[in-house]
Amino acid sequence: MTRTQFDQELEERLIRYCKIDTQADEKSTTAPSTAIQFDLLNLLVEELKEIGAQDVRLTDYGAVLATIPATIETSAPVIGFLAHVDTAPAFHASGVKPIVHRNYDGGEIVLPDDPTQVLSPKQSPYLANKIGDDIVTASGTTLLGADDKAGVAIILTMARHLLAHPEIPHGVLRIAFTPDEEIGRGVHKNLPADLGATFAYTLDGADLGEIVYETFSADKATVRIQGVSTHPGDAKDKLVNALHLAAKIIDTLPHVTLTPETTSGRQGFIHIYQMSGTAAEAELNFILRDFEMENLEAQGRLIQQVCDTIQATEPRARITYTITAQYRNMRYWLEKDMRPVELAREACRQAGVEPFSIPIRGGTDGSRLTEMGVPTPNIFTGMKNIHGPLEYNSVQDMGRATEVCIQLAQLWGKETA
Repeated sequence: MTRTQFDQELEERLIRYCKIDTQADEKSTTAPSTAIQFDLLNLLVEELKEIGAQDVRLTDYGAVLATIPATIETSAPVIGFLAHVDTAPAFHASGVKPIVHRNYDGGEIVLPDDPTQVLSPKQSPYLANKIGDDIVTASGTTLLGADDKAGVAIILTMARHLLAHPEIPHGVLRIAFTPDEEIGRGVHKNLPADLGATFAYTLDGADLGEIVYETFSADKATVRIQGVSTHPGDAKDKLVNALHLAAKIIDTLPHVTLTPETTSGRQGFIHIYQMSGTAAEAELNFILRDFEMENLEAQGRLIQQVCDTIQATEPRARITYTITAQYRNMRYWLEKDMRPVELAREACRQAGVEPFSIPIRGGTDGSRLTEMGVPTPNIFTGMKNIHGPLEYNSVQDMGRATEVCIQLAQLWGKETA
């Protein structure tokens, strides 16, 4: 455990931000998807202005943008730092009560509002390495929201420090706080131009020292089933139950392979995450994930083949499916120019952190930004067990991430565009 000069500020920011409900809603068509995200977005606008950031604005698509001016004459590229304000729809996010477990002693942490929720180093091995750290959790009935309010706190802390210390040499830095990352809408089509950065980094990673340049590629599959509805008392040879057909589709897809609970490492999956409907009509929502495009495309074909097969068994029904692209593995672009990754690794070393890179079984706003022309690796924040009640974050990991970002800003100041 290494304490930093930023720990207290980071802790206060994380607690303040996590108390604000910013849960995204996939069913919404607005931008941001939920009005409550403005509660944090507007606060961040004010905080950026208070610390002296320039060009602070809230875009019409719900992103907060700001500039940290250069402190030296340089031809260095403009560098962006991004985090997302929304939290995942996967678990309760209202009434978050952050708790700081000071100087963690290595034992179990029982969350008081639901004592059945126990954070244990046996189930969370990373926690076993955090003895002496200040661990922030929720109270047991909600997620914490460190994903990605830890990233927001780190960027604001970095920005405040750099603005307060103009003697630190760096080029122009751009900041962006985005909505709706958790539902795949964090990067609006106008964001790359509005950000105005040549390279960027998301603060949306996990373990200390993690520099991510390889993510899943991702598609979404939506299956709609139109049955034949009639009164069940007079249904013989008439009723076609959409829910029965939905169950057949699910049952026909792989169960012991190709699901999140049966895969790891570089293995992809098909994950049904939502099912709704009635006997008359039903809808199934899947996410498809793999590191390689040919495998992702094969998953889409499998969904289509299963739907076509079930359709053939019941021609009176109508089964349709759509496959929608979400994001792509950032490695496809970053491996052509690894400078953003190498400089992030060097920044880690200068901050006394040993860097490492592994493929992450997920995606970031950086996945979309990279695809859209702004190479954007991902930097650690310390967040763990995200999207559920056992989510936690080490304040000291956040402090080290802040130090890495400050070093990174200085390293880029020595580069040429």
